Amino acid sequence: MEMLKPVAEDALTSANFAALCNNVWQGRVAAALDQRGRICRLNCWRDQLVEVCQWLSRDLDFAFATLIVEELPDNGWSLLYIFYKGPNSPWVYVEPKLDALTTAVPSISGLVHGPSADWHEREAEDLFGLKFEGHPRLGEFILHEDWPEGTNPMRHDFDAHERFEHREADPKWEPPTIVVAPGAFAMPVGPVFSDFAESAHFLLETVGEDVIHTIPRFFYKYRGVEKIAEGQNVGRVLLLAERFSGTAAFAHGLAFCQAIEAICGTKVPARAQALRTVLAELERFRHHAAVITGICNSTALAVATSQAALIEEDLLRLSCKVAEHRYLFGALKPGGLALDIQDETCSDLSVTVGAIVGRLHELHGMLRYSSSFLDRLEEVGGVSNEQALSYGLVGPVARASGIARDLRRLFPYAAYDAVGFTVPVEQEGDGYSRLRIFFQEAEQAAMIIRHVLQILPDGPACADPVDWCAGAALGAVEAPAGAAFHWVRLSGDGTVARYRITPPSFTNWHGFHLAAENFAFQDFPIILASFGLSNAECDR
Repeated sequence: MEMLKPVAEDALTSANFAALCNNVWQGRVAAALDQRGRICRLNCWRDQLVEVCQWLSRDLDFAFATLIVEELPDNGWSLLYIFYKGPNSPWVYVEPKLDALTTAVPSISGLVHGPSADWHEREAEDLFGLKFEGHPRLGEFILHEDWPEGTNPMRHDFDAHERFEHREADPKWEPPTIVVAPGAFAMPVGPVFSDFAESAHFLLETVGEDVIHTIPRFFYKYRGVEKIAEGQNVGRVLLLAERFSGTAAFAHGLAFCQAIEAICGTKVPARAQALRTVLAELERFRHHAAVITGICNSTALAVATSQAALIEEDLLRLSCKVAEHRYLFGALKPGGLALDIQDETCSDLSVTVGAIVGRLHELHGMLRYSSSFLDRLEEVGGVSNEQALSYGLVGPVARASGIARDLRRLFPYAAYDAVGFTVPVEQEGDGYSRLRIFFQEAEQAAMIIRHVLQILPDGPACADPVDWCAGAALGAVEAPAGAAFHWVRLSGDGTVARYRITPPSFTNWHGFHLAAENFAFQDFPIILASFGLSNAECDR
């Protein structure tokens, strides 16, 4: 197929996207818009999958969001490749037609804006046993070598209640390495860390002091959240959504609730939408303060670390005062919020946030003029704009590399359409760029909170009880670390049939090695802190 020039966002609308598809594919790919004109489904044959995904990504500049794999009752498969671009464009769901005997599909890894789909396919191969033809590396990804061969925990015939024997470790096993040169060696970092960091392993290959190649390994504590969710009621699954990553509990709970509300056609009251925005930004503020604390700590700046940690602690206490939990657990429910916030509390929240952001701004000013601190961050851990696009990076990490993609602006949810704010973007892509983004977004979060509280509408904080109905939908939010996608298939009785989570840390850890390579060993902990990611989000 002839390569086309990327279509400008303002020229590609939901109204003309289906017509464009029919014009390009001449009926070989069926395009159908949903009733709201926000989702366009592209049904293609198995052998057309790569070509269609390349067209969306390379020609139309769509971003790859996630891959949804569902096992059908006849042991067949349903695959959904989800892409998105901007506020005028529809979400695009590419669905290849697969027969019941299908055991493998073509890999799109390395063909869609680079390897952004790489880890999605490796995850599906491990958990479902579905093969992806042409993928450069499959096997032992989620499930490490102690899992029995042929075990696929997301298959219908896998009994999560039955114990199975773990494989004995091979005493001759060695981690895979790539660098072959005189004096080359591999330095393991992890998987056990001090403090509260969850397990992760980084194999740093080097010749001399510079890291030549980085191999990350996660999933030491695979928890099977998606498997546990099957057959559970919505309330139980909301608990799972909030708790697999405590640092972004509200964001993940909100994405899950949005999916449920889309399936059931639930209209969320205006006050609930506004308060959802307030709590989401309060979580972002606290999250970014924690990341800034980690960056200061990684550079051994003790006083700045203490000051940032005090800001984080004050925001945790404020969250508890407002929503009765330091990490905002239990604040959400489908249809709105599980609790209302009284006007007096809202006034206190606005005043306190204003005072805290002043302290954060003062800290930022002092760090900007600390030469020893800046020497550890400037031009260290760089990720270029091209690399960030290729790996599909999201959130502050992507915005530090010049990608102004933010779901709050692209597809406004809650009350974000009533708030005027610009997306902070830096171009250098180094550690200092990421730090500046965290500071700017934290200060902006405080501004959004105070603005929404000034225009807070009256009314209920939750809709009437949700009427369950069968269906499937995607919930998408801009979590503190970036875009988070929650896919839910609901049965008619209100139980979850399929739950798929794509958290931002899963996306960004995939590209972390780009920043860690070609820098010195002593830079590694600083680069690690500057990404502000969660290991637990991967071990879901």
